[in-house]
Amino acid sequence: MIKEIKKNPMYGYLFYLVVAAAISNQAWNTLFNNYAVDIVGINGFQMGIIQSVREIPGFLTFLVVYILIVIKEHRLSALSTVLMGIGVAITGLFPSFKGLLFTTFLMSLGFHYFETTNKSLTLQHFGKKEAPLVLGRFGSYSAIVSIFFGLMLLISVKFFPIWLNYLVYGIIISTIGLYFLFKNPIFLEVPKQKKGMVLKKKYWLYYALNFLAGARRQIFIAFAVFLLVKHYNFTVLEVAILFVLNNIFVFLTAPKIAEGINRFGERKVLTFEYLALIFIFLGYAFIESRNVALILYIIDHVIFGFAIGINTYFQKTADSEDIAPSMGVGFAINHISAVIVPIIGGILWMTNWKTPFIMGAIFSAISLFFVKYIPKDIKIIQN
Repeated sequence: MIKEIKKNPMYGYLFYLVVAAAISNQAWNTLFNNYAVDIVGINGFQMGIIQSVREIPGFLTFLVVYILIVIKEHRLSALSTVLMGIGVAITGLFPSFKGLLFTTFLMSLGFHYFETTNKSLTLQHFGKKEAPLVLGRFGSYSAIVSIFFGLMLLISVKFFPIWLNYLVYGIIISTIGLYFLFKNPIFLEVPKQKKGMVLKKKYWLYYALNFLAGARRQIFIAFAVFLLVKHYNFTVLEVAILFVLNNIFVFLTAPKIAEGINRFGERKVLTFEYLALIFIFLGYAFIESRNVALILYIIDHVIFGFAIGINTYFQKTADSEDIAPSMGVGFAINHISAVIVPIIGGILWMTNWKTPFIMGAIFSAISLFFVKYIPKDIKIIQN
């Protein structure tokens, strides 16, 4: 099946843009916490605000459906990559709290619009058995790229200042996006997508799981690495090594997760994810050990790969013409909670750093409750 999938030009097109997004994530995330703490000097509350601002573009992804009226979806995906690169490139040039708010918003705008269009194009151009494999392989490729650039960062941060690292990697990302902005990967006719926002009662479970995933994921993004840097004094070198280890495990597990979705179904895969996350978040809060926190972070990072089951569940149950507009709506719903949770978590962190992670465990438990509404045999409602 993989050989047939690779014959689709959309596969190659999205592959290179996924590579660019992986470079962006690796560079920005590896450097950000140490840059923010050691150079800018932000506190936990300010970190919560920055992470909330980072998620505002995610909430605005519902506007994708209106942008697609004037620009083709694959071109918007490439253009979003260009914007993502610009945001990364200038991050180190504004070493202040306000500067971080601005560059974070710019980078995030490109990233979230790329993620929305990337998943939408994947679900439209690949079949119900193919899509999990494509998403899984893209996750694996992202890990390989992240490992390579993580190793590059281990070297470059020793010889060059953080602002220059941001600038160079940002230019690489934007260049990839510019190149593919003028390419056309469309060769298969796919169902014409609806123009305008789509909200349907029958998609309620997809909306609910997205909302909870946004809250849960944001606690991980905003406070897990911050915990390692602030509470356990991880250096930028140690954070870079951690990301390399993370991506080695993601590279090994991402294709297996995709195969697991095809074999066991979304219900079982997501049940496993939510059960594991309950224990991981409680581990962050109550096991005060530098090494345990490190191990939990790696497992946490790998576990998020299971979340593709939310999108493949939607693909199997949705009307084919609803995919593109619903991806934007799903991302927006995901980020309603993601905008609010970091600020609340930041306030709670200032009182007791354990509280945000207890919140994460609660959100995971609620997700576990909702996943029981996914049919055991999802084939009975496929289009």
